[in-house]
Amino acid sequence: MLAGRSWSVDRLPGGLTNVNLRVTTDDDRDPALDLVVRCSHGDPALLGIDRDAEHRNTETAAATGVGAPVLEFRPDLGMLAIGYLPGRALVDADFTDADLMGRAARSVRTLHGGERFTGDFNMFARQAAYLATIREKGFRLPPDYESYADQWDDVRRALAASPRPSVPCNNDLLAANFIDEGTRVWLIDYEYSGNNDACFELGNTAAECGFTPEMTEAWTEAYFGTPTRADLARVRLQSLCSRYGWSLWGFIQAAASPLDFDFWSWGLERFDLARAAFADPGLPQLLEEAAGA
Repeated sequence: MLAGRSWSVDRLPGGLTNVNLRVTTDDDRDPALDLVVRCSHGDPALLGIDRDAEHRNTETAAATGVGAPVLEFRPDLGMLAIGYLPGRALVDADFTDADLMGRAARSVRTLHGGERFTGDFNMFARQAAYLATIREKGFRLPPDYESYADQWDDVRRALAASPRPSVPCNNDLLAANFIDEGTRVWLIDYEYSGNNDACFELGNTAAECGFTPEMTEAWTEAYFGTPTRADLARVRLQSLCSRYGWSLWGFIQAAASPLDFDFWSWGLERFDLARAAFADPGLPQLLEEAAGA
């Protein structure tokens, strides 16, 4: 694709498992290219990443109209090239803008209404796999992490009592994975994509972006229109699932990643919030409302 071309490259910010490079051609040949090359490193299996599924699901998201087009996939080199999307990567504070929150929710609904993805994602299965990896490898874990196993199972049973149909989900929609073009919002980064409960998608964003309870309610309303009490309960419980499950991702990365980043603190921040949610006196009501949907 770039053979024989003159081009320049800039490193893009963000990314905790990859290096992202923006590559633009600067010669007179057509077509002019403007693309992002995602260069992965490390052992994707350690984090449960399927690069082939990521590639196929990125293509599906593009066809749905919310993702970047795939230009080339080189699994032998750990590279995925996609078209550069115009716009601005969001930060957490952007979601205080009701109009922007509405645009973001519309894009998430569009993704969820599109063609099904390759593979499924379930945080309970992912958490169990991550915990097994930590035990097998002898990685460091907060000493009280497993003391919440019974409450974790209560959450699982409540969500399973009235299961929802799965839809194609990104499953990692932190603020930087929303690209706002002003009139539309793109969704990027499909490393953890798979068919899942839509409420996990919403709860995960609420957790990753530090939403207040009021913002979580507004986010749920922006997606559902008129959410039921069960909808909101499921989103809040899935926010807890996000924090408790993804904290293990941080603890694995703290032991295995070559990057100079404090993954332990990243994981501990999420675990501390999960601790607080497990101790919240309102948790039994959430369990009841979700189970009684």
